[in-house]
Amino acid sequence: MSRDTPQRTWGGRFAEAPNELAQQFNASWTFDRRLALVDVEGSLAHAAMLAKQGIISAQEAETLKQGLLQVRQEIVEGTFVWREELEDVHMNVETRLTELVGPVGGKLHTARSRNDQVATDLRLWLRGELGAILGELQALRRVLVQQAERYLEPPLILPGYTHLQRAMPVLLSHWFLAYYEMVSRDAGRIEDALNRLNESPLGAAALAGTGFPIDRHATAEALGFARPMRNSMDAVGSRDFALEALAALAIGQLTLSRLAEELVLYTSFEFGFAVLPDAFSTGSSIMPQKKNADIAELIRGKSGRVLGSFVTLATVVKGLPLAYNKDLQEDKEPLFDACDTYRASLKLMAAMLPGLAWKPEPMAKAAESGFSLATELADYLAQQGLPFREAHHVVGRVVRYCAEAGKELRDLELAELQSFHPLFSAEALGLTRLETAIHRRRSYGATAPERVKEAVEVAKREVGL
Repeated sequence: MSRDTPQRTWGGRFAEAPNELAQQFNASWTFDRRLALVDVEGSLAHAAMLAKQGIISAQEAETLKQGLLQVRQEIVEGTFVWREELEDVHMNVETRLTELVGPVGGKLHTARSRNDQVATDLRLWLRGELGAILGELQALRRVLVQQAERYLEPPLILPGYTHLQRAMPVLLSHWFLAYYEMVSRDAGRIEDALNRLNESPLGAAALAGTGFPIDRHATAEALGFARPMRNSMDAVGSRDFALEALAALAIGQLTLSRLAEELVLYTSFEFGFAVLPDAFSTGSSIMPQKKNADIAELIRGKSGRVLGSFVTLATVVKGLPLAYNKDLQEDKEPLFDACDTYRASLKLMAAMLPGLAWKPEPMAKAAESGFSLATELADYLAQQGLPFREAHHVVGRVVRYCAEAGKELRDLELAELQSFHPLFSAEALGLTRLETAIHRRRSYGATAPERVKEAVEVAKREVGL
């Protein structure tokens, strides 16, 4: 076989065939085949533009169109034959097209390079993938809002933590809404990345544009891009759009990791606040009693994988000179893997959360113990006119007394409180009761039931519930 066939797009320059190991090392079709459908989409727009500009004839464009549609059908049906001797998805598609339509297939590459072709393909693919991820984020946001509303009446109370020590009680609904806010910001970062990547590199050619009278605005519009990219070197040599997407994916996976970590903790015997659904748990091969939160643990663990994808691409592009370099072939696998991982994690989390069985009594007991209502007593003294710093010190001594006596705050008598400061009255005793204290946190964004109800209604409107 001659090196001048479409299998060797650059064969005429070289006197010997590639080394077999080098050829395998250079090939990317095993992973960039995921771009096949968007590669056909970009080629259809390019062929139509070439005809419109008089660069090829209308008949040639129609022949290319029908051939490309046949290629697309074969890809969709799974009958497309991938050829290992071809470097990448582009050459596999072009070679099959030429087999179908003959020499006119070679005209498709007029005024185009694989440099702008792959940059266009990657943007098209990522645009679709991020759009799908936004759909999964919306589904998870709805689940979080639904769970927040579900546990409002009667309100379930959860101990809030700082430094993983009991700090103040909060509504379980308030906890769900905290993650709703975080996931909503994750969605916003994906939207930002989508807006910035939606520019077309097509027509930038190798790096300097082309002498053919192409219409880049027409191909950009045909492919749904907001505009063509303004600089041809930037168009083929930049991957910051992929880096931005990976950064957003990594942050989003970290959010899921934090939520997963709390699920692992709360469903353990040590906490005992909730029970995992069996469908999202596993057992032990040796210990019959075990019910492991493996799905949550995997979501937590995969944050390293997604973050690693960002670091991989950041390392690839860190020192690259303009414009295209073969290093950029390494952009796809981390991007593909990160999208797959984050999308699967979102689906699993949205499916798992509604099946959790929360246990009100252990939660409430934990929320009230550990002196978590001490701040209520300090606030009370401050409201009576005592400087807060002094009030803090007074209640600190109360807590030390209780710890040494083996008492909880709710066990104290009024006389005991007043022995620490005369400003304590019978009203203060009510503040050591969970059902009373939780209603005092009424500031905007706080955990009082009326505030959480308001927040639920706002969130419901945001997600269309």
